[in-house]
Amino acid sequence: MKQFLGKSPSGLFATQTLTGHVIRGAVAFALLYLAIEQQRLHPVASLLAGLLALVAMRGCPVCWTIGLAETIRQRYGVTRS
Repeated sequence: MKQFLGKSPSGLFATQTLTGHVIRGAVAFALLYLAIEQQRLHPVASLLAGLLALVAMRGCPVCWTIGLAETIRQRYGVTRS
């Protein structure tokens, strides 16, 4: 599991596999949705879901997006010119 969702040595936010990165993002965005939907009924659970989403993304949504770009670059070998 660590090889699947583990941090990549080549990028600050990259994951070792593209599938693992997308799964982390899906879990994080599902937790964000849950946090927003439950904020009035269960505010403590909403805060917990929001914090877990930040952990799953390894930061904010922009950090996750940067990690996605790094993972794609690592996977397909796209280099900067």
